[in-house]
Amino acid sequence: MTATTHESLFPAQPDSADAVLAGLDPEQRAVATALHGPVCVLAGAGTGKTRAITHRIAYGVRAGILQPASVLAVTFTARAAGEMRGRLRQLGAGGVQARTFHSAALRQLQYFWPRAIGGEIPRLVERKVQLVAEAGARCRIRLDRNELRDVTGEIEWCKVTQTVPEEYAAAAAKTGRDVPRDPAEVAKIYTTYEQLKRDRGVIDFEDVLLLTVGVLQDRPDVADTVRSQYQHFVVDEYQDVSPLQQRLLELWLGGRDDLCVVGDASQTIYSFTGATPDFLLGFRSRHPDATVVKLVRDYRSTPQVVGLANGLLGKARGQAAAHRLELISQREAGPEPVYSEYADEPAEAEGAARRIKELIASGVRPSEIAVLYRINAQSEVYEQALADAGVPYQLRGAERFFERPEVREAGLLLRGAARASTDPEEADNTVPQQVRAVLSSRGWSSEPPAGSGAVRDRWESLAALVRLSEDFAAARRDATLSDFVAELDERANAQHAPTVEGVTLGSLHAAKGLEWDAVFLVGLTEGTLPITYAKTDEQVEEERRLLYVGVTRARLHLSLSWALSRSPGGRGGRRPSRFLDGLRPGSAPRGARGAGGSGGAERGSGGRKRRGPVLCRVCGRTLSEAGEIKLMRCEDCPSDLDEALYERLREWRMEQAKALGQPAYCVFTDKTLLAIAEVRPGGEAELSQIAGVGARKLDKFGADVLALCAGEEPGGNEAAEGSSEETEEEAEK
Repeated sequence: MTATTHESLFPAQPDSADAVLAGLDPEQRAVATALHGPVCVLAGAGTGKTRAITHRIAYGVRAGILQPASVLAVTFTARAAGEMRGRLRQLGAGGVQARTFHSAALRQLQYFWPRAIGGEIPRLVERKVQLVAEAGARCRIRLDRNELRDVTGEIEWCKVTQTVPEEYAAAAAKTGRDVPRDPAEVAKIYTTYEQLKRDRGVIDFEDVLLLTVGVLQDRPDVADTVRSQYQHFVVDEYQDVSPLQQRLLELWLGGRDDLCVVGDASQTIYSFTGATPDFLLGFRSRHPDATVVKLVRDYRSTPQVVGLANGLLGKARGQAAAHRLELISQREAGPEPVYSEYADEPAEAEGAARRIKELIASGVRPSEIAVLYRINAQSEVYEQALADAGVPYQLRGAERFFERPEVREAGLLLRGAARASTDPEEADNTVPQQVRAVLSSRGWSSEPPAGSGAVRDRWESLAALVRLSEDFAAARRDATLSDFVAELDERANAQHAPTVEGVTLGSLHAAKGLEWDAVFLVGLTEGTLPITYAKTDEQVEEERRLLYVGVTRARLHLSLSWALSRSPGGRGGRRPSRFLDGLRPGSAPRGARGAGGSGGAERGSGGRKRRGPVLCRVCGRTLSEAGEIKLMRCEDCPSDLDEALYERLREWRMEQAKALGQPAYCVFTDKTLLAIAEVRPGGEAELSQIAGVGARKLDKFGADVLALCAGEEPGGNEAAEGSSEETEEEAEK
C-alpha cells in the first residue's frame, strides 16, 4: 500500500542515538526528544506520527534513557503493532513491547491468573455471534442476520463503556444510539449471553480487558509487579480509546505520568464501538504540565488532496472540529480531485474500473490503487466491474498473506534449503537466486501466467517473496538465505506482509492507517454517506470524519463519485453527499455533472441497454440491493433452486475459467449462476434478463448455458480458442 524501495524496507541501522534523529523535521524531532513527563502529540493524517513515536522510543533506548523491556507501546490493530515492532527493530530498539490493548492485557491475564484467581484461564471465544444467537433463542427473541450482528455490537459497546444490562436502555437513549431491537429485549439477551458464558466457563475479548482491570484493582501485589515491569507508556491512535481501555491504562500507570499519547480527533471514526476522543481532547486538563506537539506537515498527499481534506473539515462542527489541524502539504502539486456523477451504481463501478485500467496503463501499480466504500455490501458491483475489466483485485480483510497455503509451503521449503545450503557452488549464489531456484519448483517463473485466476493468485504470492528477497539482498549484501528466512519469520510474527499486486477493495473504516497512490471514493450519496441512520449532529459529524479519512488515504490521484439511482432504469432521485457541497465544482445546481469526471452519467449512451426497475420474481417488490438484483428475488423470498443444475453450471464455469486462464467469477459470479439455476431460462431472451448476463456474455456463453438448462451437454467453449487480445477485449465489455 505504501510505495517503498529496498532502502526504506531494510534501512541501515543508525549507528548512534543522534543518528536516530537524522531526517526528522523540527516537530518530529521535538516529539523524539521529549522523553520525560506527559507528552501529547496531535498528529494530522500523513504527518509521520508513527515515524515520530518510534524514533522517540528508539532515541530513548539508544541514549540509555529508556530500558527496552520497560517500554510498552500500545496501538489498536495487530498490523499497526507489527509495523511498530518492525520499525523499532530497524532502529536498534528491539525488545520493546508493541502490542494492542487486548494482546497486552491477555498476556498479563494469562501470566497472573494462577496467582490471582487459581486454576487455568477460561477458554477465549473468538466469535461471540453464535452465543448471542443462542441467548436470543433462550429469550424467545428471533433475530435475523442483521439484527444478530447489531445486537452483538451493542453487547460489545456495553462492555467497553462498562454499561450493565439494567443500565442499557438509559445509556442508549442518552448517547442517541440506533438500537436494533427494543432496549429491554437487548438487555435481556445481554443478561442471558453473560449467563451462558459463565455456565460454559468461557470469556470473550471484552472480558479480557474487564478481567485484567479487575485483577489489577483487587490485587495490589499484581499491580505492583506490572508497574515495576513497565515504567514508560506510549499510546498510538489515542482518539480511539474506550472508557475501559482508558481505565486499564490508568491502572498500568498507577499514578505515574511517564506517558506519551498520539492522536487526531478528526480521525475519530469508531464511536459505535465505544471509542471517544474525550480522553485525547481532555489530556491537557488532566495533565496541565504536559508537553504538546502538533504535527501538521503532510508528507503523504499533494496540495490538491490536502486542500480538499482541509476544506472538508473546515465545515465540521462540534468538539472534535474545534481541535482540527490545518494540514500543510510538503509535496509538489498534482492533479485536481476528479468528481464524477453516474446514472446508476453499475455504471459508477464500470467508470471506476475504466479509469483504473487507464492508471495501470500509465504505470500505476494495481497495489497502489484502492476503491473505498461506506459499507461492505457495496463491494460486489466493484468486484464484478474489475473482473469484467480483467483487473486483479484483493478484498481488504481477506486471508492474511502469511497464512496462504503457498506462502506457508514456500517458507518451509526456504527454511529447508537454508539448512541444507552447504554446497560451495550454491553458497556463491545470491539470496534472490536461491529464492528463485526454490520457488520455481512451486509455480514461480520470471513471467506471470495468463489471466487472473487461482494460478495467477498463487504466482503473485510467490512473486511477492521474490521481490522481497531482492530488496533484502540489495540492502544487506552479505546476507545469507538463513538471514532471509529469519526476516520472513519476523515479518510473519508481525504480520508485516510484502505487497501483493491487486487493486484493494475495502470499507472506509478498514482503510484507516493505510495509503495508496490512487484512491476512488465511491457511492458518495445522501443516505450512504452520511449513512441513513446517522441522526444526531455528532453522528453526522463522524460520517464527515469518515470521508476525511478516505480523502487523506490518497497520495496523488483522488476520484469521488456517486450514482443517481441504485439500479439501471431507477428513478434517479439520489443526491450527492452534503459533505461535497461547496467543494466540488458546480455543486450548487442539483444534478450537475462533476467537473473533470471522465465518466459522467454514462449509462445508456452507447453502453449497455438501460433496464427498468428490477422486480422480485416471487413477491414483486422493487429490488435495490446488488445481490438481490442478480438473484432477481429478495434474499428472504423462497428459492426454487435446481441444485443439480447449479452444480452442473459450477462445473462448466470451472472448465471455462481454466480454458480462459481467468478466475471463475470472470465467467459468471455465484449470484448469477444461482439466478440461472432458479429461473432455468428456456431461451436467449429469458437468459438476457438475468443480471450479469450482458450481450457479450450471452454471445460467448449463452448456447452452453441454455444447453445445460435443457439437460443437454454444452457444445464447448469457442471463446477459449481465441487470442489473448480477444479475451482482453471481452473482459473490457
